[in-house]
Amino acid sequence: MLSKGQNLSLPADVEQVDVVLGWTESDVEVDASALLLNADGKVRSDADFVFYNQPESSDGSIRFLGTSGTEEGAQARIAIDLSAVPEDVHTVALAGSIGSGSFGDLGKLALRVVDGAGHTLAEYVTADATTESAFVFGEVYRRNGEWKVRAVGQGWESGLAGLATDFGVDIDNDTDPELAATPDDSSDHGESAEAVAHGSAGDATQLVPELPTTPAAPAAPAAPAAPAKAKTRGVRTAKRIVKKSKPVEFVLAEHDTWQPARLFSVIGVGTGEEQERRATSALIATMQAVRPFARAVCARMGAPAGAFEGYVEVAYERGETKVIPDAVLKVSRGSRLWTGLLEVKTGNGKLKKEQLENYLDVARKNKYDVVVSLSNDVPASAGELPVEVDRRKLAKVALRHLSWAEVGHEARMLLSHGGIDDDLQAWILAEFLRYLDHPRSGAAEFVDMGRHWVTVRDAVTAGTLRAGDQKAVAVADTWVSLSRHLALRLTAELGVTVKHILPRRHGSDPAARNAAVAERLATDGVFEAVLRIPETAGDLGVIADVRTNKIRCRTSVEAPNEGTSGRRLSWLLRQLKDVPGDVQVEAVYSERGNEACEHLDAVRADPKVLTDGRAGEIVSFSLEQSFPMGGRRSGTAASFITSVTSSTEAFYGTVVQQLREWVPAAPKQTEQPRTDTAEAEGD
Repeated sequence: MLSKGQNLSLPADVEQVDVVLGWTESDVEVDASALLLNADGKVRSDADFVFYNQPESSDGSIRFLGTSGTEEGAQARIAIDLSAVPEDVHTVALAGSIGSGSFGDLGKLALRVVDGAGHTLAEYVTADATTESAFVFGEVYRRNGEWKVRAVGQGWESGLAGLATDFGVDIDNDTDPELAATPDDSSDHGESAEAVAHGSAGDATQLVPELPTTPAAPAAPAAPAAPAKAKTRGVRTAKRIVKKSKPVEFVLAEHDTWQPARLFSVIGVGTGEEQERRATSALIATMQAVRPFARAVCARMGAPAGAFEGYVEVAYERGETKVIPDAVLKVSRGSRLWTGLLEVKTGNGKLKKEQLENYLDVARKNKYDVVVSLSNDVPASAGELPVEVDRRKLAKVALRHLSWAEVGHEARMLLSHGGIDDDLQAWILAEFLRYLDHPRSGAAEFVDMGRHWVTVRDAVTAGTLRAGDQKAVAVADTWVSLSRHLALRLTAELGVTVKHILPRRHGSDPAARNAAVAERLATDGVFEAVLRIPETAGDLGVIADVRTNKIRCRTSVEAPNEGTSGRRLSWLLRQLKDVPGDVQVEAVYSERGNEACEHLDAVRADPKVLTDGRAGEIVSFSLEQSFPMGGRRSGTAASFITSVTSSTEAFYGTVVQQLREWVPAAPKQTEQPRTDTAEAEGD
C-alpha cells in the first residue's frame, strides 16, 4: 500500500498492466484519462490524450477500457503495454475529472496497478480530496530503464478540458458534439463501447511530481513539446449523443401463430461440442456485424476500440501436438494489432487449467495479447478467474474471463438504452440475444448452484452445517456470484449501473468473503445480498432463508423530518397505492427499541395501528415482502436461482421503484411591507 508521494518499482518481467481508478460513496460520474508526457511534462501531440472520445494512443501502448460498477462503487480501467510505450514518453499520468461537484463528494479514491491475472502490484487509497474537480491519482513513469508507480493525490479546480490543456492538449468544444470528431477521425477512434453502453466513461491524466494544486498553474515549465503538434481543430471533450435504433417489426403475418425466420436457429443443437461451436460462431458473427457490440465485448477483454475480425477452430502447434482454441480474435487500430485466443464452454462445461495454460503458451509464442475464457461461470467479483493457472505464464500474456451473463448484459444494454443507430444491426443483435436466451444454446446466464447445493441446503435444515465445511464455502462463493448476476440483470434492464455491495474488507479478499457468508449460513440459515440502484430511495436487500424456504426482499427509506408521525405515514402511503397488500410496513421511531410492523392492507384500513401509543416520531420505514423459495439446484422454474431472481425483480418493480426520497418544500417568502418608494410609486 503506497502513501502519498511514495513510489514502487514494477516487476521487471511484467510488460502489460491495467491501472484501475476507483471511487466510492457517490453516484457522481467520473471521467478517467491518461496522458503520455515527455521530459518537459507535456504531451507530444493531441493523440497523447487518451480518454472516452479518444480511447487509444496513436502507438497503441495506452488504451482506455471504459468504466464499470463494483461492489464498493465504480471504477475505470486503463491498459498500459509497458513494452510498447515510446522511448520519448517519460511519464503516464492518471487522473479523473467530473463535470459537476467535487472529488470530496466521492469518498475514498483508489489507484490500483494489476497484472494480467488481476493480482495487485501497487495500490494507493486516499480520502484527502475536497473541492477539486480534477484529481491526479498517480503516475506510471520510467527511471533508468525501470518502470515505477508513484502515488500523487493532487488536484485542482479545472475539469477535463482544463486538465488536458494544462498538459499541452488543444481543446475545441465549439463544434456540434454530435457531429464533431477527434483529430484522428478514423472510424476506429470513436468512443469505447463500454462508455456508450453504460453512459459513462473514465479518464486519467498525466502528471509530473511537481504539479501545483492551483487551477491555472501548468504542470511543468511551458517549454514547447519536442515534435511540433499538428494544429487542427483540437480534441473534442464533449460527449457524443447516444442514438437508439428502432426495432424491426413484422406486420404482414396473417395469424398470430406465424413466426419469422430466425437468424440463429437452435434446431438440431445437442450438447457438448456442437453446442459450443454454434454459440461461438453466433457470437463471433454478431460481433463482426454489430460493431458497438464488438467494442463492448472486446473492452471487457482489454482490447482497443478498432476493426474486429474473428476466426474459429484455428489450429496451432505446441511441441508435437496441436491445440485448437475455439476462436482467434483480432482487433486492428492503425498499425496496432491486438490478438486474443478464446476458449468457450457452454452448459455445465468447466474450464480446465491445463487447457488454458496450453493456450497461454501458444499466445506467448505468437506474441498475442490475451487468452480469454468464456463460460457460464460468473465470478463473484470483477477480475476474478474461475481457474487458477501458473502465474509464471502470465508475465507476457494476460488471462481474462467473461461469463455468458456479461455477454448478454452488453447486448441488452445496447438494445435497451442506446448505442446502436442502425436498424439492421439492432435486429441482428436481438436475434443473437434470442439465441442466447434459448435453453438449447447452453449459454445460460446463471443456472446452477453447484454440486454441493442440495447437501448444504439439507444440512442447514437439519442444523448440522458448520461454517468450516468446505462444501458450505463453495456454496457461499456461488451465492456471491448469484448476487453479482442479479446486479448485472438489473443493470441491463434499467440502464443504470447496479452495484452489489460488500463490506470493504471483503472486496479484495475472496477467502474472507466466502468464509463470512458460510458462517452466516451455518449460524442463521440465510444468505443475504445488498443491491444499490441509482436514483432509488434505499438499497434493495435480498435474504434467502433456507430454514423457512422463503425469499425476503426489503428496502428502507428515511421518513420526512417534519410533521407528526401520522403525517409521515401518510406521505409513505401515498407512494404505496399500487403496492401489494401483503407487503410488511415497519415504522422505526426515534426512541430506541420502539418499532411497529403491520401488513400494508392493515395499515391502509387503519393507519393508527402503526402510530397509536408510540413514543417519539417516525424516523424511517422498512418495507419487506416474502416469496416462496425454490429448492432445486438448477434448470427449472422451481430452482433456487429462479426464485431468487424473480423475487428480486418483482420486488423492485412493485415496491422499490415506487418510492422516492422525501424532499422538503421550498421555504415560503413572507409578505414584505411596502417601502416608501413603493408607496410613492403607487400614489
